[in-house]
Amino acid sequence: MPDTTCTHIRAVATVKHPKRRECEDCVKSGTEWVHLRTCQVCGGTRCCDDSPNKHATKHARASKHPVIASAEPGERWLYCYPDDAFTEY
Repeated sequence: MPDTTCTHIRAVATVKHPKRRECEDCVKSGTEWVHLRTCQVCGGTRCCDDSPNKHATKHARASKHPVIASAEPGERWLYCYPDDAFTEY
């Protein structure tokens, strides 16, 4: 994985990619999203902070799953919530 001081990001051995290109929580509530992020612990895909419901951040806080990856085509980056760390891969 990328060379970073963030231990959470360094612990990601293989990047999890979205199973479906949709926010699983927005689909349940019938709402829309802007961009998608995939949790690197459980593999769930949820919406970004530019989306009205900010499901990825809510999931990270509630579950204590620290790292997300962009689920957007062409984007290759990871973000760690507790360390506010970002890296491209």
